[in-house]
Amino acid sequence: MSDAKLYDNDIALWAERQAEALRRHSGNEIDWENVAEEIESLSRSDKRAIYNRLVILCQHLLKWQFQGGARSKSWRSSVTEARSRIGRLLRESPSLRSYPAVVLVEAYADGRKLALIETEIADLPQACPWTIEQMLDPDFWPES
Repeated sequence: MSDAKLYDNDIALWAERQAEALRRHSGNEIDWENVAEEIESLSRSDKRAIYNRLVILCQHLLKWQFQGGARSKSWRSSVTEARSRIGRLLRESPSLRSYPAVVLVEAYADGRKLALIETEIADLPQACPWTIEQMLDPDFWPES
């Protein structure tokens, strides 16, 4: 089976074979187009993970601030986990350090929608009330 077909039918086996060929420096065995695609997808995957965690962070910080009486350990845990995972991704890929600030407006809008569904608080702020530094700061907890 050709590497291109293998890529479509069994990506795990394709990846193993490509890794072996790369280690042997066998350039003629490399499925260059799909290798390039997969390498690019690594960056997209990290960006997607940061974005998704930022949405959760926005959602739960809004609930924390605007539903002070309903604060729970699960909200605190969710915020802590989101911050931790974003931090880990940024340590592993320092070139993405500015990415959370770049997507904050969009992530906040998505997080706000989720918070609105859960809380039914219609007057949640339209714009993110916190800086990205505050949001990623493990000691920051907004007050009601």
